[in-house]
Amino acid sequence: MSEIINTELAAKPLGAYPHARRVGNLLFLSGIGSRNAIDNSIPGLELDEAGNINKYDIEAECLQVFANVKAILEASGSSWNKIVDITVFLTNMKKDFPVYNKIYDEYFANVQACRTTVEVKSLPTPIAIELKVIATID
Repeated sequence: MSEIINTELAAKPLGAYPHARRVGNLLFLSGIGSRNAIDNSIPGLELDEAGNINKYDIEAECLQVFANVKAILEASGSSWNKIVDITVFLTNMKKDFPVYNKIYDEYFANVQACRTTVEVKSLPTPIAIELKVIATID
C-alpha cells in the first residue's frame, strides 16, 4: 500500500515529487526546505541584483523548515513525536551548525530521532537548510 501526500500548508515541491509518501506504517518526506508556504519567500534572505546571497538568517530558516515539516507530518496523519530519522543538509556547517543545533535541541529533545547532518555546496533554491525525514504512522 502506498499513498502520496501533498499539503497547501508547506511550500510547493520544486519538481515532480510529493511532499511525502506513505508506505505501510512509514512516512517518507521529500527534502523539505525553508520556503514559506504562503508566498514562497525565504525568511531573512536578502539577495543582490544578480541573485547572490547578501544575507540570510539561519534561525529564521530553521523555524520555517521545522514548521513545514510539522505541517506535512500532520497532513499525513503523523506527528512530530513520530519522527524516527532525520537527514539535515546545511550549506555552511561551520557558521550555521551552532545555531541550528541549539534550535534542534529545543524542538527534538523529547523525540530522540536518529540524525545525520551534512554540509552541501548548495540547495536548489537559495536556502541554507533542508530536512529529509522519516516518521511512523499508526
